[in-house]
Amino acid sequence: MLEHTRTGSGAPVVLMHGIGLDRHAWDPVVPLLAREREVIAVDLPGFGASAPLAGRPTIEALAAAVEELGLDRPHVAGNSLGGGIALELGRRGWAGSVCALSPIGFSCGRERAYVRATLQAIRTIAGAIDPHAGAAYGGPSRRAVLMSVSVARPVNVPGPVAASWNHAVARCSGWDATLPETTDWRPRMPGCPTTIAWAERDRLLLAGRQAPRARRWLPEARHVTLHGCGHVPMWDDPEQVARAIADARA
Repeated sequence: MLEHTRTGSGAPVVLMHGIGLDRHAWDPVVPLLAREREVIAVDLPGFGASAPLAGRPTIEALAAAVEELGLDRPHVAGNSLGGGIALELGRRGWAGSVCALSPIGFSCGRERAYVRATLQAIRTIAGAIDPHAGAAYGGPSRRAVLMSVSVARPVNVPGPVAASWNHAVARCSGWDATLPETTDWRPRMPGCPTTIAWAERDRLLLAGRQAPRARRWLPEARHVTLHGCGHVPMWDDPEQVARAIADARA
């Protein structure tokens, strides 16, 4: 069973993070959603406090691990890797509705090499500075440099939180096995109401290319833009993210 936290009451919403992070990536959004819903934030296999899968962590296998929560057609929302898993849970019929925030699955051509190289650089840097992460992320200007690919508004991420992200990326056991899924997996349209919300300033899964491609590949989905947000939008604008998730349930 995945490590997870539950808060609030009402119809359940499952939240899934991106590669290298953990459930705490959703911390600013959780209390907003918990006003009306039970919110279940998970650590995906091999990340945070969850053990890695015994076999290859394909998107299908990761989705199956989330299904073990035993919920009855919950709403699901995910960012990046978690967005791909959300789309797969919708396709499998487990989810009642889906909101995918800057999801994987839409990289093509040279973008795939760029995504992998950028993610690997993030992992390498995280490992190198991890013993000194508290100091490295202690000032706003340093956070602006170190987090420029992940968020559009690094000033919104407190230094200790940024350091905890670094620890999560540097120390997770599932990175190497999961990394190929970020570029090799391809989505299929879920059979439930689906929203794809692309961060306007996404510098990892390039919004200018991949958001239009998502519209072409999954035209039946509802497509929206998260204005002023970077790849991990939950700290850039938690209210906007919460609205996108709430609207996806409508």
